Amino acid sequence: MIAAQKKMRRSNYGRGETVAGWLFALPAILGFVILMLVPMIVSLFLSMTDYSAFKAEINFIGLDNFRTMFGSTELYIKDSLKATAYYTVLNVPLSLLVAFLIALALNTNIRGRGIFRSIFYLPSIVPAVASCVVWLWLLNQQYGLLTTFIKSLGFGTPGWLWDKNTVIPTIVMTGLWGTGGTMVIFLAGLQGIPQVYYEALSVDGGNAWHKLWHITIPMLTPTIFFNAIMAVINSLQVFTQGFIMTKGGPGNASLFYVYYLYKQAFEKANMGYACALAWFLFVIIMILTAIIMKSQNKWVYYGGD
Repeated sequence: MIAAQKKMRRSNYGRGETVAGWLFALPAILGFVILMLVPMIVSLFLSMTDYSAFKAEINFIGLDNFRTMFGSTELYIKDSLKATAYYTVLNVPLSLLVAFLIALALNTNIRGRGIFRSIFYLPSIVPAVASCVVWLWLLNQQYGLLTTFIKSLGFGTPGWLWDKNTVIPTIVMTGLWGTGGTMVIFLAGLQGIPQVYYEALSVDGGNAWHKLWHITIPMLTPTIFFNAIMAVINSLQVFTQGFIMTKGGPGNASLFYVYYLYKQAFEKANMGYACALAWFLFVIIMILTAIIMKSQNKWVYYGGD
C-alpha cells in the first residue's frame, strides 16, 4: 500500500513537471507559431496567387509566379541573383578572416584589451541605416573624408559606389567594420581552448605558427562552422546597403535579391510574386546550409571525436 502511494506521488510529481515545462515553453511556442509558422504558410499560399495590394480579389494561379521567375528576362532577377552571389562570395570569407584575426589579436595579454574589445565590438551594434549614412559621407566623391585622403596621396578619384566594377567590393568593405559580433564568438571559442595544448607544443619546440595551425584552427573549427553558416545566411539576405547606399545601381550592379523582392512587393505591389521570390530564396538558403552541414564531417573537429 505504501509503495503504491509512493509510486502515485512520483507519477503526479512527474506529471506536474511536464505541465510546468510546457507552460514555460508556451510563450516561445506561441511566438514561433503566430509570428513565423502561420506567416510562412500564408506566404506559401499567396505565392500561388496573383495577390496585389491594388486588387480586391485574389485568384489562384498555381505555379505561374515561379514560371515567371525562372523565365524572366526583363524583371532583373538575373541581375539580382548575380549581385547577391558576388556579394556572398566576397563577404563570407573576408568577414570571417577579419573577425578571426581581430579575435586573435584581442586574445593576447595586451594592456587595456577590454577597451579594445569594446571599440571593435561597438560598430556591430550601430544601426545599419546609420552605418550606411556614415559610409556615404566618407565615400562621397566630392568631399568624402576617405576619398579626400586617397586623392591627397596622388591617386585619382575612386569609383566606390558609383562604378559597376567597384560597387560590390566597396559594400563588402563597408560591412567589415561591423564584424564585432562574429569577432566576439571567435574570441569565446579561443578562450575555450585549453592552455595545456599550447604548453605541450611549446615543450616540443613548436613556434607561434605551429600553435596556430595545429591547435588553434582545428580546435576552433566548430566556431568557424557556426560563423560560416550565419555569414552565408546573412549575406544572401543583404538588403540595407543596396537600399540606402546605391538604390540597386549603378546599372543594377547592386540590385540585391532581397531588394528586388522589396521593389516587387512595395513599389509594384506584386505581393504574390514577391512571396514566390521569398520562397525561392528560402530554398536556396536551405540547400546551401544543408551542403555546409554535410561537409562538417570532413573538416570540423569536436573535442569528443
